[in-house]
Amino acid sequence: MPQMSAQEIWDFLCAGTRTAHVATASSDGRPHVKPVWFVLDGRPGDFQLVFTTFADSVKGRSLRRDGQVAVSVDDPAPPYSFVIVQGTAQISDDLGEVRAAATRIGGRYMGDDRAAEFGARNGVPGELLVRVTAPRLAIDHFDISSPVPAVAIVAPGKPRGKTASRGVNSGERR
Repeated sequence: MPQMSAQEIWDFLCAGTRTAHVATASSDGRPHVKPVWFVLDGRPGDFQLVFTTFADSVKGRSLRRDGQVAVSVDDPAPPYSFVIVQGTAQISDDLGEVRAAATRIGGRYMGDDRAAEFGARNGVPGELLVRVTAPRLAIDHFDISSPVPAVAIVAPGKPRGKTASRGVNSGERR
């Protein structure tokens, strides 16, 4: 199975303008998934995934309530790799921090020439800065020449954990 190093995970998450899909649980337990723009803080193997959200959104309320979150970032082209960051959200409503992060995020997705514009638009009162610390990552890489996808679950910056392979039609839940 192909493995990703800490640097490869970092590079994958920072590549281009892939969106992250943030999964939380609503107050009645129903799942809620929403795409977000994001950036990374830290360094390979020890990072936080950073995004902003409106405090009164389903996502904002869910994260303030319990902080548990999973974030999936995928590559829609072969070999269809993805990284799932499972962790706890740290939330700040400090306007300076929110605006600085919103500016960086805007620069990534809209270009440096529009970064300040998006920072001003999204770095406003009522917006939250969310930092997801990742004690657990799931890394997947589908080899299109093989019928069996491989999954690796690792702790960032740690030796590789257990590896599990599951057949596409094995009936196992993914």
